[in-house]
Amino acid sequence: DVQLQASGGGLVQAGGSLRLSCAASGFTLDDYAIGWFRQASGMEREGISCIKGGNTYYYGSMKDRFTMSSDNAKNTVYLQMGSVTPEDTAVYYCAADRFSCSNWYLQYDYWGQGTQVTVSS
Repeated sequence: DVQLQASGGGLVQAGGSLRLSCAASGFTLDDYAIGWFRQASGMEREGISCIKGGNTYYYGSMKDRFTMSSDNAKNTVYLQMGSVTPEDTAVYYCAADRFSCSNWYLQYDYWGQGTQVTVSS
């Protein structure tokens, strides 16, 4: 079965860095579009980035600070977060779609449980 597990979140001070991981199982990572999303308390879930077929797309203002990458050998994708601010505080999710990248979360078929990132001032 298709499963995704996001991890790597935690408490970090403003200006710091954090690397999130999304481990995929039950499918070959390279056959899917894998997206990163986040949802802050009381806010809509927003797209951060997506990788598919060697192409990476960024959807938000954080694109100057966040970098997405993949390791097909480990069946894992990553989100490197740099220069974080309190506005980055959110639950971060990874998601998979069989067909293509999108910044609209409802287009994705499979979701991990998410990992909490909290940025202190």
